[in-house]
Amino acid sequence: MIGLGTWTGKVHTMFFSGNVTFTIGEKNGAYDFSMNLPEGATKLPEFSFREIKEEGDSLLAVAEVSLLPGKTIDIKLTFTGDQMNGYLKIPFLGKIDLNNFSRVQA
Repeated sequence: MIGLGTWTGKVHTMFFSGNVTFTIGEKNGAYDFSMNLPEGATKLPEFSFREIKEEGDSLLAVAEVSLLPGKTIDIKLTFTGDQMNGYLKIPFLGKIDLNNFSRVQA
């Protein structure tokens, strides 16, 4: 499994700009994701991951979010050492870049 650990970095969207923390773990042989915004930020809607697969040094995922029923979010995360880059493609919002995220915990 690749990318396991806790990753932090800044994101900029029309609704939120600031630090975001992702945790990528393993649960019963499958990937387990969680995402946290700083205290005081808008609460995240519920996410569920339909597909997560490895492709070289990247994780590709398809997620659904409670606020967008019937729509999916495409996610690509690429790992190089203790750095992560990638994006989320969210319907109606567009592409959110995840650049220069650092691993803060393995």
